[in-house]
Order: sequence, then C-alpha cells, then structure tokens
Amino acid sequence: MTDLLNAVRRYADAHANPLGMAQTPIPGLFLVRATARSELMHAVSRPMVCLVVQGSKQVTMGLQEFAFAAGDSLLITADVPIVSQITRASTAAPYYSLVLELDLAIIAALAVEMKAVLVGDDAPVRVDPTDAEVAEAALRLLRLLERPSSLPVLKDQLLREMHYWLLAGRHGSAIRRLGWPDGHVQRVARAVAVLRADYAQRIPVERLASAAGMSPSSFHQHFRAVTSLSPLQFQKQLRLIEARRLMLMEDMTASHAAFQVGYESVSQFTREYGRLYGAPPVRDIEQARSKARSAA
Repeated sequence: MTDLLNAVRRYADAHANPLGMAQTPIPGLFLVRATARSELMHAVSRPMVCLVVQGSKQVTMGLQEFAFAAGDSLLITADVPIVSQITRASTAAPYYSLVLELDLAIIAALAVEMKAVLVGDDAPVRVDPTDAEVAEAALRLLRLLERPSSLPVLKDQLLREMHYWLLAGRHGSAIRRLGWPDGHVQRVARAVAVLRADYAQRIPVERLASAAGMSPSSFHQHFRAVTSLSPLQFQKQLRLIEARRLMLMEDMTASHAAFQVGYESVSQFTREYGRLYGAPPVRDIEQARSKARSAA
C-alpha cells in the first residue's frame, strides 16, 4: 500500500484539477486528492471501485452509512444515488484515492471464463479491506502512466487483470451480477442509460420498462430494489445534480439552470433543490464558493 500511495500521490499532485480530480489516459480510471474535509457531495454513482490510500471518507445511501479509510475499498455495483464526504484530509496528509469505473463487458467475459455462479443477493454498496492482488494490479496500472509509450500495448491487459482480481476476491460475488446479461441489475442499467441520456425530457415509464425488457409493474419493483428510488425520483436527482454543476462550474443563474435541466417551474425547482441540498440554489452556491475560497 505504501508503493501504491506514492504512485497515486505523484500523479494526483501533478495532474489534479481545482476540484481535486486527476483524469488519466486509462478509460474509467481517475485519482482524487483533497487537502481539507469536503462538503457533502451528492451524486448518482456508476458501478465502480474506490481504493482509499490515505485519509478517510464517508458515503451514505438511503439510511445506510459506510465509513472507510486507507487500506479499504468502496464497491458500488449499481447506478445508485449517494451522498459522500471526505472526513479526514489536511495539507500535511491529503486524502488520496484511486477510482476505477467497472467495465461490464470485461466482467461478463471473465465471469464466463471463470465459470462464476451467482450466490445470494448482494447489496449495491459495500466496504471491505482492499485485497493485496487488487492493490498490486492498481499499482501496475499507475506505473504505466509514467511510461506513456507502453499504454497502447499493456493498458487493456492490466485493466482485465484488475477486474479479474476484483472478481476473484472478496468483492467477487457482488461484481458477478454486473456480468449477467439478463440479470435485474443489467436490465435496470439499460433503463438508467436512457435516463442519463434524456434526463431533461419527459420519459414515459413504458419506454424505460421496454429498455429493461420488463412489464411496467415489474420494472418499478426491480428499479427501486436496485437503485432505492423510483424512476421519477432518480430522474429528479439527475436533474438537480446537473443544475448544481451548471451553477457552480459554469456560473449559470438558477432560473437558467432549472430550464436547462428540464424544469418548467422555477419555484418547483427551488423547492426540490432545497430539499436535496438543504438550502435554496442561490444561498447554496454562495456557501459552496465561500468554502472554496476559504480552502484556497
């Protein structure tokens, strides 16, 4: 873990943007760096694994809270709404983590080769100690970044290896469900893809059920079981999260952002925004910018 921390630190310190995100040339792989405790961050997460190598973080999904620190991995195996907060970070000892979005095609192929079987009904969010093999595979991926000429040759092979060790390790039973083409998680994921693409539009539930290959009543049941929300609630969170990004990052007014993400009423947008973020849009954005200035 010490070698992995040093590799994450080198790349993140050199490439992190003002929000602490360091994108890499490897698809789905990015690093996170923070030098102070963060505000609460709302997101609808994609399936991914997060390896914390320094500091600590807390994630809430519904009524469940997950705290994890250096040496732990957070696994998310469905598109679910989460609230996260970096809880331990400082200038002397920043928070560092490595995040990899899971590749469903790689998982499906490996599950067949490994003759994997489904066991139990795994929760979509879980925290466990990081397996040594996963940490070693992550370290080899990061070392590729220091030799760009090797990326085209070795990137795919090492991504496959990391997915293999995730499947073979303590996270395996939960990850296998992502590789089952006709499983409920995969079917709901197809409907989620429609919601992510057209979140600003009115989407009939029949269209979503059709994308999932289910009847409307069955779709509602399985969608809530996987994501913890109804399709309408899920779409609403996508809209509000994108509206906040537009106001914070692109300096858009609240009314402009509301219409941009599909709201027809600014007052309705303000009410629903306040319920999610705890303050109306203008005050919330002012507070976020003030915290950013203080941290800077």
